[in-house]
Amino acid sequence: MCGIVGWINRKEDLTPYRQVFENMSETLNNRGPDAAGYYISQNALLSNRRLIVVDPEGGSQPMTRTLGGKSFTIVYNGELYNTGEIRKILQGRGHSFRSYSDTEALLLSYIEWGPKCLDYLNGIFAFGIWDQYKQQVFLARDRMGVKPLFYAQRGDSFLFGSEIKALLAHPRVDPVVDQTGLLEIFGLGPARSPGNGIFQGIEEIRPGHCLTFDERGLRVWQYWKLENKPHTETLEATAEHLRSLVTDSVQRQLVSDVPVCSFLSGGTDSSAISAIASTSFKNNGRRPLKTFSIDYLENDIHFQPSHFQPNSDSRWIGVMVEHIGSDHQNVLLDTPELAASLRDAVLANDYPGMADIDSSLYLFCREVKKCATVALSGECADEIFGGYPWYRSEEDLQANTFPWSKFVGERRKILSGVLAGLPLEDYVDAKYKETLAEVPVSGDESRYAHRMRELFYLNFQWFMITLLNRKDRMSMANGLEVRVPYADHRLVEYAWNIPPEYKFCDNMEKGLLRRALKPILPERILKRKKSPYPKTHNPTYTRAVQKGLKEILEDTSAPLHRLINVKAVSDIVASGGASYRVPWFGQLMRGPQLMAYLIQLNIWLEEYKVILQ
Repeated sequence: MCGIVGWINRKEDLTPYRQVFENMSETLNNRGPDAAGYYISQNALLSNRRLIVVDPEGGSQPMTRTLGGKSFTIVYNGELYNTGEIRKILQGRGHSFRSYSDTEALLLSYIEWGPKCLDYLNGIFAFGIWDQYKQQVFLARDRMGVKPLFYAQRGDSFLFGSEIKALLAHPRVDPVVDQTGLLEIFGLGPARSPGNGIFQGIEEIRPGHCLTFDERGLRVWQYWKLENKPHTETLEATAEHLRSLVTDSVQRQLVSDVPVCSFLSGGTDSSAISAIASTSFKNNGRRPLKTFSIDYLENDIHFQPSHFQPNSDSRWIGVMVEHIGSDHQNVLLDTPELAASLRDAVLANDYPGMADIDSSLYLFCREVKKCATVALSGECADEIFGGYPWYRSEEDLQANTFPWSKFVGERRKILSGVLAGLPLEDYVDAKYKETLAEVPVSGDESRYAHRMRELFYLNFQWFMITLLNRKDRMSMANGLEVRVPYADHRLVEYAWNIPPEYKFCDNMEKGLLRRALKPILPERILKRKKSPYPKTHNPTYTRAVQKGLKEILEDTSAPLHRLINVKAVSDIVASGGASYRVPWFGQLMRGPQLMAYLIQLNIWLEEYKVILQ
C-alpha cells in the first residue's frame, strides 16, 4: 500500500517546481512511511510514498519500463491478488520480469493491453501511468472503491493524489467550499456523493472508473458495472458456490512479505475471515494468526442493548479465539484519548467523518500497527448480503430516500439563519434519484425483487463506500494496510444476482452467508444476531464532547459559528445530545456523535483554513 501523487502539464516545464511537488508528496508520509520515490521530467512529476508489503527490493516506485523505445512510468497504491496468473499470461506474450512485485505486473499489463488491462485485475488499486511518448496520463480506481484517488485541474495543470491534502498542498488549489460542499456536509455527511471531493474543483474518480488526460483534455469513463443475469443454482448449490468464493478471496489476500493479522469482532463476517486465515496459517506451518478486537473502558458496565446493537462483542470473540486458536489481543480505549483523537481523524479524512466511530478506529489501527502491517477486515458483507435492518424493514423498503439518512429535514434546525435556506432535502432527493436511475433493470423481475436491487445498489454506491473510505483513511494514517475480502469483485458480481429469498433464507439477515459458512464457524456464531461496529457507552464520553462543543460555542471567534444556529446547538449540548431525537447518520451516529461531528467540523474549518463561498 502506498500514497501516490502526480502533476501533469504538457505546456510548461515542471522541473523548477520540484520543491512544491515534494511538499505535496510529503503530505502522504503516513500512507507510505517506508520509502519515497520521485519521477521528475519536463511535463510530468510523479511520486510514491511506499508502505512495503510485497517484494521490498523489486517493488520500488515510481517504476519505469520501456518497450519499443516508448517509456511508461507507474505510481500505484494497492494490492493485486492474482499477480501470479497475470505474470504467466504476460510471460506467454513475451514479457520478462525483473521482480515478483504486483507493481511490475500491473505496469506490464498496461503496456500490453492499455486500459483493457483493468479487465484482468483482481485486487484493490488506484494508480497513474504516464506515457511519455503520447504525453498522456492514465488513472484508474478499483471496482469497489477500496482505494481512493482524487484529481483537480488548474489551468493547464492536471493534479492527482491519494488524498485531498496532497492536492491542497499545491499553491493553486485553495481550500474553497461552496454551496455544493455545504450541501454535502450538512445534507449527506459524513457520506459524500460519488466523485465529489467537498472542496471546490476537487473530484474523485468513482469506483470502477478510469480516465485519461492528454492533448484532447480530460476523458472519464466507466470500465466496470454490475449486470443482471439469471441465477439458476439451487439454494444449497448457491451456498456451496458462495463458500468457495469467500474462501478463495481470503486465501488470496494472505499473500504478504510482512506480518498479517485479522480484525475479529465475533460477528459472522470477521469470524469467517479469521477462521479461513487461521486454517491457512496452520496448513502452511505458520505461527498462530494474530487477531485484534476493540472495546471501551467500562462498556461492560454501561452497555445498553438496543434494536440496532443487541449485544456486545466480548463473549463472542472468546468463542472464536477458542475455536481457531488465534493469538488474540483486545485493544481497550478510554474516553480522554477517544475525544482527543477526533482531531487526528479529521486530519486523516480531510473532512468531518463519523466522529468517535472514526477516532476509535484510528486508535485501534495505531495499536494493531505495532504488531502487523497487513490486516484483514469484514467490511462489505452487510452491504452485499443484506445485513442491515433496512433490508428487511417494510418502512425502509417503502422509504423514498436513503435508509441511513431519513431525517434530513431535522438537520436544518442546527443551521445558522444564512444557511437555513440551503435546499438540503432537494439536494439529497436528487442524489437519491440519480443513483436509482443507474440501477440495472430486468424486465421480468417482480416489484419487490427490483426494489431489493435498488437497496443493494444504494448500499454499494453510498454506505459501503463511506465505510471503505473510513477504513482506508484511519488505517493508512497509521501505515496499516487493511484488506477487505468481501469486496472481491467476483463475489460481488455473483451475489448481485442471487435472489433476495436466498439471501434472507432461514429468516435471518445474511441468512445465505450464514448457511454457506456452516462448515467453517460454530453454530453459536452463526446464530448471533448482527451487532454493528462497537461504540462507547461510557457517559464520560458524552460529557467530554459536551464540554468540547460548549467551549467552541463560548468562543465567538470559532469558525463553526458561521454555520450553526448557536441556540439550537446549545440546547443539544445542554441535553447531552438527547434533544436531537433522530440518528444523524446510520445506526450509530446519535446525540453524542452529532456533538462530536460538530467538533470535527470546527477542527476542519480551522485546520484546513476553509474558505466559505
